[in-house]
Formats: sequence, C-alpha cells, structure tokens
Amino acid sequence: MARKLAVIGAGLMGSGIAQVSAQAGWEVVLRDVTDAALTRGTDGIKASYDKFVAKGKLEAADAEAALGRITTTTDLDAVGDVDVVVEAVFEKLEVKHEIFRTLDKLVRDDAVLASNTSAIPITKIAAVTERPERVVGTHFFSPVPMMQLCELVRGYKTSDETLATAREFAESVGKTCIVVNRDVAGFVTTRLISALVVEAAKLYESGVATAEDIDIACKLGFGHAMGPLATADLTGVDILVNATSNIYTESQDEKFAPPELMRRMVDAGDIGRKSGQGFYKH
Repeated sequence: MARKLAVIGAGLMGSGIAQVSAQAGWEVVLRDVTDAALTRGTDGIKASYDKFVAKGKLEAADAEAALGRITTTTDLDAVGDVDVVVEAVFEKLEVKHEIFRTLDKLVRDDAVLASNTSAIPITKIAAVTERPERVVGTHFFSPVPMMQLCELVRGYKTSDETLATAREFAESVGKTCIVVNRDVAGFVTTRLISALVVEAAKLYESGVATAEDIDIACKLGFGHAMGPLATADLTGVDILVNATSNIYTESQDEKFAPPELMRRMVDAGDIGRKSGQGFYKH
C-alpha cells in the first residue's frame, strides 16, 4: 500500500492523526489556513514525541525521522498526489462541504477522502463530491496518540474497496477499528457518550447528585476510565453541545437534546479544561 497522507486541519485531532501516521512511516502533508495554526500543530507534535522519548517509548532517532516525514502547507493543491486525505476541521457541515468540493477536484481518482467527523453523516459530506463511493468516515479519538479506537463509517455509497483502504490505513497507524454499517448521525460512539453526558448533566442540573458523585458512579459502578462530566470538560462542553444538537436535529430523539445547563455554560464560556471552568474548575 502506498503511503502518502494529507491531513486537513492542524488542530488537536489533525495534528494527532499526522503524528501517529508519520511515526508509522507515512509521508504526511499537514494543511491549515494559517502558518500560526501549522506552527501550533507541529509544536504539539514535537512536544508529544519528546514525551514519548523521555518515557523510553520512542527512540530519539525515530522521533526525528517521523518529524522529517511531516511537511506543512497552507495550500490545498498539495493534496494532488496523496493516497488518503483525512479532513479534521470544525464540525460544521458547510465548512466540510467547502473542503470536500475542493478536494474532489484536486486529488487523484483513486484517492480515498476520509472525514474525522464525530457526528455528521458521511453521506451528507460525500454528496457534494463526484465520487461518493470514495468517501468514508475515519473517526479517531482524542488524544490520538493514546487512544486505540478508530470508528470507520460507511456512507450510503461508500464502496467496499474504500472501506478496506480506510481500515488498512487506520490499522497501519496502530488503531483497532469498529465499522459503522449504517450512516446514522453520531455513529456508535458519539451516540453512546452523548446519551450518557446528557443524562448526567440533567441529573446534575436538577440537583440529584454532585458532578463528582455522578462521575464516581460511572467509574466505580461501570468501570469507566473517566466519568461523563469529566469527559465533557476534556472534550469541550461546546463540542458536545454541537454534537448532541446535530444528532437531535437528525434523529428528533429527545434523549439527545442538550440540557439548558450545557447551553448556558457555552454562553458563559465555561466550556471545560480549555477555558479553566466547566463542570469542574481546572
């Protein structure tokens, strides 16, 4: 399998995907709209490699070689010769549409166009291309270097060959895959965590239990590594409101309607770890 990848978006997810792919031997083109965003992304990758080296999990020479396999650009034309493109930009359909329309014109006919979306149906993203059979979901988890899972999502027209290529790519960078055969909003994992976070937030909002006790219940009662409200703070309350709203809009299932408390937290800027305050103080 040829091994050239483009990652569109150098944020936390995009830079994480670039990091594990370069470490696995892929040549990676990392693209974002500004040089500042690219610098932030590559600084994060370097810092992460340094941590792995310090812990003895990665040889310094291998980290150096992996960094050497990453090139950065603000030019989308750089995707012309890649085998796989992974889009990892903001979770808004219009933004993704704009990118996929452009990618459709630029990439080779046999290239696979993948989206790292966690909640938007792949069929909707693929609809703006001339090659919906070559579009697939590759939903990685944050932080990408640590999390083992990749959720592969088959759009309405995704071909078996495209799904197989996506699986080869994800497994080559060390991930275990699950396949979502029906393209429902939120797929498997985002639906599960959204339902849990929404119910946990409602219990907290109505004074049934403290945030700490709700999280302890899930950790000790169900063996979860992290409780749902701590997960919301880590992911970003704003991101989860966006994801649950997307699923609710598509499904009209009340259990995904984000509670008023979460909407007010977003209005107030209390969106979790990145703002210093969410369900917990950070």
